[in-house]
Parts: sequence; structure tokens; C-alpha cells
Amino acid sequence: MVIQESAENYLETILVLQKRNGTVRSIDIANELDFSKPSVSVAMKNLRNNGYIEMEKTGEIKLLPAGREIAQSIYEKHTVLKGFLVALGVQEQTAAEDACRIEHVISTESFEAIKRHVYEKRGR
Repeated sequence: MVIQESAENYLETILVLQKRNGTVRSIDIANELDFSKPSVSVAMKNLRNNGYIEMEKTGEIKLLPAGREIAQSIYEKHTVLKGFLVALGVQEQTAAEDACRIEHVISTESFEAIKRHVYEKRGR
């Protein structure tokens, strides 16, 4: 399944905010990403229409299975790539920024190879 990078970023942000705060509202996403509330509202409507999220009457945003799958995949890539870059000596802030860009374009084959390498090194 191929979706736009911006949608992946929104889904990942929802997942991260859920882990951090328990609940997520549009304003939380706007504050986290430093985006305008209207921009986030449009994005949430698109994610809802595509079956990635649902919005409760209270305004709480929840990931649906398809959205959660994408969010978890992107979050895993970000976490592994950031850790890999830090282990190579890249400063943490730079590693986080680079991982955020790489996570959207890296092939499954390359990511799995990096992941195997990272976990093999941890096992030693």
C-alpha cells in the first residue's frame, strides 16, 4: 500500500501522541507538528475518508487497523534508523531528522538488512 509521506507522518504522530498522552485530538497534532489547526483538520478528514482513523464525538482521534499498521511500520523504521545513525556517531538531533526523511523512501529490503545488522550487534 502506497500513501503520501504527509499521511504517513500524521499517522506516525497520532501513534506517538497516543503512546505519550493516551488520547489525541487535532490540536495535539497541530502543536506537535507546528502546523495550523485548519491544515490538520483537512488532513484528518482525508485520513478518516480513507479508513485510517476515526474521530469520536469528543474529538478524540483513534487509529483504525489500516492506519495503525502504517503508523507502526513508519515508527519502527524511524526508531531503528535513528538508533543506527546514532550508533554510527551521528548527533541525536541530526539522526532523528535524517531518520524522519529516510523512513519514507527506504526499500523494505534495505530496511530489513539494517534492522538485522542492528539486532545482531545488540546480541553480541
